Amino acid sequence: MRDCDILDYRELYRNDLTGKIPEELGNLKSLISMDLYDNKLEGKIPKSFGKLKSLKFLRINNNKLTGSIPRELTHLTDLKILDVSNNDLCGTIPVEGNFESFPMESFENNRFCGPELKGLVPYDFGC
Repeated sequence: MRDCDILDYRELYRNDLTGKIPEELGNLKSLISMDLYDNKLEGKIPKSFGKLKSLKFLRINNNKLTGSIPRELTHLTDLKILDVSNNDLCGTIPVEGNFESFPMESFENNRFCGPELKGLVPYDFGC
C-alpha cells in the first residue's frame, strides 16, 4: 500500500476482514471514499485518518471497533458521510467540524455517552 497513495476509493466492505485497520491507510492522500463496513475489524479508528483531507465518505460501521472517535476526524472538512454505527466505540461524540451535521443513526449501537463536553474533562474520559 505504500506505493498506492493515489487511490481514490477503498471499497473493502463485506469481505470478512479481521484485525486492526492499518495506520498506513492515512497516507492515501487523494482518498475520497473508504468503505470498510460489515467486516470483523477491531481495535481503534486510526488517528492517521485525520490526514485524509479529500475524504468525503467514511463507512466503518458493523465491525468490532473500540476506543473513542479520534479528534483528528473533526478536521476533515470535505467529509459528507460518516457511519461508525454498530461497533463498540465509547466516549463522547465530537461536535466540531462536520460532526454536528451527521445524523444520530451514524453513531447508534455503540457505548457513546453523549456529545462532547467542553472544559477540563479529558476527551476520551470513561473509554
